Amino acid sequence: MAVTVNKRAVLGVGGGIAAYKVAFLASRLVQSGVSVRVAMTPSSLNFIGAVTFAGLTGSQPILSSTQVDHNGSVPHIDAAQNADVYCIAPATAGVLAQLASGAADDPVALLALTVKCPIVVCPAMNDAMWHAPAVQANIETLKSRGVEVLGPATGHLAEGYDAIGRMVEPEAMLERLLQVMQLA
Repeated sequence: MAVTVNKRAVLGVGGGIAAYKVAFLASRLVQSGVSVRVAMTPSSLNFIGAVTFAGLTGSQPILSSTQVDHNGSVPHIDAAQNADVYCIAPATAGVLAQLASGAADDPVALLALTVKCPIVVCPAMNDAMWHAPAVQANIETLKSRGVEVLGPATGHLAEGYDAIGRMVEPEAMLERLLQVMQLA
């Protein structure tokens, strides 16, 4: 059993094939003693189930801005007030556009507007999308607001070829998040 370190991470899961990697990240954070809360975009549920994150973290994922937990608390408010780091992965082109524009259409984007902690985004998309001027402008906007961009990496993409756009591996995300929380 992991020792609790009194740190809290929020993981925002975007709708991309790399969402499965976030389950590994959640598990490793919990094993490191970090309390983890997950928020999911509606499209992320097409790639990984909420029950996976509930089992790994011991709390129900945040699936809507109107959600109320069994104890009567509003999870997106609690998560925003208490997080030590907020990591959004996979940060798809759509998620990056939402974040850059300040939209709050889902729990992941809503939390990005309300957290008081460092935000780390881990882009994941094909190389054509990554190089698109709109995506690059969104990345620059987010960086100018203090958002850390981790990746993307060059590697094998879901489209079947190697190029930039692959989300960084969970071990790299874990290492960086532990550093941000001053645990490594």
